[in-house]
Amino acid sequence: MATPYDVIVIGGGIAGCGTALYLARDGARVVLVERDRLGAGASEANAGSLHAQIPPDPFRQYGLGWAARFQSAVRLFNASLAMWRGLEADLGADLEIRFGGGLLVGSTDAELREIEQKVANERAAGLTVELLNAADLRRIAPYLSDRALGGAFCAEEGKANPLLVAPAFAAAARAAGVEIHARAGTAAIAREQDGYAVRSGDLTLRAPRLVIAAGMESGTLAAQLGVQLAIQAFPIQVSVTEPAAPLLPHLVYCAGEKLTMKQAKVGSLLIGGGWPARLDARGRPIVDIASLAANLKLAVDVVPAVGSLNLLRTWAAWVNGTEDWMPILGALPGAPGAFINYVPWMGFTGGPAAARGIADMVLGRPPSLDVPFADFAPALAA
Repeated sequence: MATPYDVIVIGGGIAGCGTALYLARDGARVVLVERDRLGAGASEANAGSLHAQIPPDPFRQYGLGWAARFQSAVRLFNASLAMWRGLEADLGADLEIRFGGGLLVGSTDAELREIEQKVANERAAGLTVELLNAADLRRIAPYLSDRALGGAFCAEEGKANPLLVAPAFAAAARAAGVEIHARAGTAAIAREQDGYAVRSGDLTLRAPRLVIAAGMESGTLAAQLGVQLAIQAFPIQVSVTEPAAPLLPHLVYCAGEKLTMKQAKVGSLLIGGGWPARLDARGRPIVDIASLAANLKLAVDVVPAVGSLNLLRTWAAWVNGTEDWMPILGALPGAPGAFINYVPWMGFTGGPAAARGIADMVLGRPPSLDVPFADFAPALAA
């Protein structure tokens, strides 16, 4: 196939723009197509947490066997956090990255036992995590209420501004030679004799290789190639307060309840934790007042000083998911030359490493990161 491109990337968030950037830097001729504006999906709608610890919810639901399998994902997130530390210099942009560490808090003896088990699995995956008792919490996090009995601290965790990251990846990709088409409309994929044709609006693009990195739309796109992926999406919501004096140096989250909190560079507190939003008549996520009230009450219960702040905004958005929380990264079965880049739930954290790994796969080289990408083979729907 004689085309001006080696690879077509579908998706203009961190996954797509990052994959396109690393491919172009390695010499590939890349074109990227996005149906909306760049970063319009989960890449900018998330709360900006940079996680590495095993999420408490699925750990409690699925147990130690699942946690042992999830260790490969922890290694992916850990490798990605190392990339995050150099990302501002690499992309030439201020992304408001801060590494104050992540503090997981437990408020019952049962939660503390779960945290201990979880930390053992995290350490087995190479993550440095410190167990804390109540006295430790009083020392490093005096802003917490007395309900905090202990927890775990991971210095590698932090936060960044999600509004800045995908545009910075896109700008770097353009500088590396990537041709980017945003607001191009929904993509349609067709297999051709020597590769793939992607039609989006008035565009028709052809290349021998293809990367689907379109978040929750990735399953629909893969289905056009006859591949049914076990991809999910859930409506959740996040809130932001007025700017405040320095209060939360850490990324704070709870072991037994839905809460994440962090303080942005401008001083605003972001409050989330996966509380469900609801859908309007057109199937779009909108704020659920009952979820908002419960989320804010929990935030004040854990960090009482939050109660004095005014709420500025609450927004609802889709979060990308899979049933087992595992990334789906690799070659699509039965579709030679086509690849999927999909990191659920913590795709903001894992985005840089996943993009680097997929770029290596597309170019037919061993992964340049010490991550078991083979563990993330595309998960097919039942």
